[in-house]
Amino acid sequence: MPAYARTRTMGNTEVKNRIEELRAVLQENSRKYYVDNAPTMSDQEYDFLMHELEALEAEHPEFYSPDSPTQHVGSDIDAPFGENAEAQTGSDFVKRAHRYPMLSLGNTYSISEVEEFAARADKTLESGFSYCCELKFDGTAICLTYTDGVLTRALTRGDGVQGDDVTENARRISNIPQKLHGDFPADFEIRGEVLMPFASFEALNREREDEGDPPFANPRNAASGSLKLSDPEEVARRGLWCTLYHIPAQSVPFETHYDALSKAKSWGLPVSDERRLCRNIAEIKEYIDHWDEARHSLPFATDGIVIKINELQAQRTLGYTAKSPRWAVAYKFKAEQACTPLLSIDYQVGRTGAVTPVANLVPVQLGGTVVKRASLVNADQIASLDIRVGDSVYVEKGGEIIPKITGVNLALRPADALPTRFPEVCPDCGTHLVKQEGEAKSYCPNQDGCPMQIKGRILHFMGRRAMNILAGEATVEQFYDAGLVRTPADLYQINKYQLLSLEGWQDKSAQRFLDSLLQTREVPFERVLFALGIRFVGESTARDIARHFGSIDALSQASLEELLDIKDVGQVVAGSVYEYMHTAAHIQEIERLRAFGLQFSSNGSGAAASDALAGKTIVISGNFSISRDAMKELIVSHGGKCSSGISGSTSFLLAGTKAGPEKLRKCSQLGVPVFSEEEFRQMLPGSVAAAEESYQELTLF
Repeated sequence: MPAYARTRTMGNTEVKNRIEELRAVLQENSRKYYVDNAPTMSDQEYDFLMHELEALEAEHPEFYSPDSPTQHVGSDIDAPFGENAEAQTGSDFVKRAHRYPMLSLGNTYSISEVEEFAARADKTLESGFSYCCELKFDGTAICLTYTDGVLTRALTRGDGVQGDDVTENARRISNIPQKLHGDFPADFEIRGEVLMPFASFEALNREREDEGDPPFANPRNAASGSLKLSDPEEVARRGLWCTLYHIPAQSVPFETHYDALSKAKSWGLPVSDERRLCRNIAEIKEYIDHWDEARHSLPFATDGIVIKINELQAQRTLGYTAKSPRWAVAYKFKAEQACTPLLSIDYQVGRTGAVTPVANLVPVQLGGTVVKRASLVNADQIASLDIRVGDSVYVEKGGEIIPKITGVNLALRPADALPTRFPEVCPDCGTHLVKQEGEAKSYCPNQDGCPMQIKGRILHFMGRRAMNILAGEATVEQFYDAGLVRTPADLYQINKYQLLSLEGWQDKSAQRFLDSLLQTREVPFERVLFALGIRFVGESTARDIARHFGSIDALSQASLEELLDIKDVGQVVAGSVYEYMHTAAHIQEIERLRAFGLQFSSNGSGAAASDALAGKTIVISGNFSISRDAMKELIVSHGGKCSSGISGSTSFLLAGTKAGPEKLRKCSQLGVPVFSEEEFRQMLPGSVAAAEESYQELTLF
């Protein structure tokens, strides 16, 4: 029985907590997938959690939130890429609105759910229809615009509403035509996927390893990172490939999706030849079964089949949900599996103290790579599968992350294989492990004395997405073993003489490290907050908290209720932040970091631009002359506080164009004032000009 079916036995409070937990996990992993290109869970795990959240929200509409991951597509435009990529930040690309929303597809791993999709369409549509089945390409989405037959624009999916303009990079992809031929429309869009073929991927990773750079995890990550490079000529070297599969129905006067793609191919566009018209479920199943085997001979990665209603009028009739079309569904192939002996089990301690078992395996070929290690998740999984050292275990690899053990071949179990006993004490420091109520993982509570936790927190602090200090895991080990570092603040007390006394350090490398420490003084507050490593606080949550409170001082004084006012912050996250900010050791560490010049307020100086909005709680709704995040920055910089919902404590609603009617209605009911952007700017010192200047200063970092 799926997890989302079991949760029906929960009480209301448990359901609310589970929904908040799922939203936090999915949002953070969406960011890691789309922005960092460094996912930490498989597609299948992510999809199952999303289905669980969808089911819970459907059963409990009282917990609806427009900010839930079920209500919008993942976004690739918010931040720089992670450790596996060398792309510039998303802000280095111009953001442009999509002519038509660029949504994601609903997906399933079950043929029965494909049958349900067909049955729903059959019930809604009055006339007969067919299906167009296509390969689901595992790359990064692209939207191309052709005007008078010339490529004029290429946008990434972005957040579905707007994307990054990567036109110059798209022009360097060899099979994207610059000019079309034939009877093409004067102006139209066509969408598809940018891929990195296996051969290009392997060559790129060999090159990166030779240069000492970390290899990309898989071709999708490599394609996504390469498309967002700042140098178009380097993009050209990467061997990217494009395949196109959708012309928005509003763009062209065709009757069917299949005909539209056939016509696009005649204009010189790279459309896959592997699509097939199907009349019924039996033909769809035949197509799926064929490609579940044949995909292994393709020169690029595919992870499923897309089934679309073929007739465009039928597509218009079926319409869309908030994040996906009702006329299409993706069937995902199940993860590949192999069987291999389990040699031993290691127990790793993360920066939060969580103990994760990892299996060491006899190397086996799986998903195009050699697998030597696999995650065992936690003690419950080991016990439920009765996994023992010496067993021959089934390993699945759903993508780029550490593969997981999913079962045991009991017929091959050695007679002397003993049951696995999860350690009762920390494998690193010997402290007795604890297991918190409602959690599956065991934790080492010795957070300030456990070497692996200490090193993990320092490594997190130094990471590219945090303070971006030029050092890695080996350096952290070296600093720790030399007794130089026990907390992140200790990094700022290291001098060049100490560095040169360590093995492998030269004058140039030492100076680069020290320079990168100096540069952390320019890192904005939201990234500093993320770097602190507060449990459950990922990048997006740290950004929301920083922008809501504006400074570490305001955050330290916040009550649990005030923390819960922040978008997407529930009881679990709020409790973790509150506990962190009321722990003496953490307060001392923050003060040490502040003394070294790190930014603990949104404008960097600790002084607000003004106190014109002091004491005011402001809700914003609609579109403004600047982005909504920028407007929140502006409010915070003048002493105000942003809230997501209208209540009796709301000072006023700042309403832009297309403000939410529900918020306006509630303001009317509660007598909350409503101000336009122009009226709001008149409240600020120096009116509009000063406000604009203040905002520009905030965004220089």
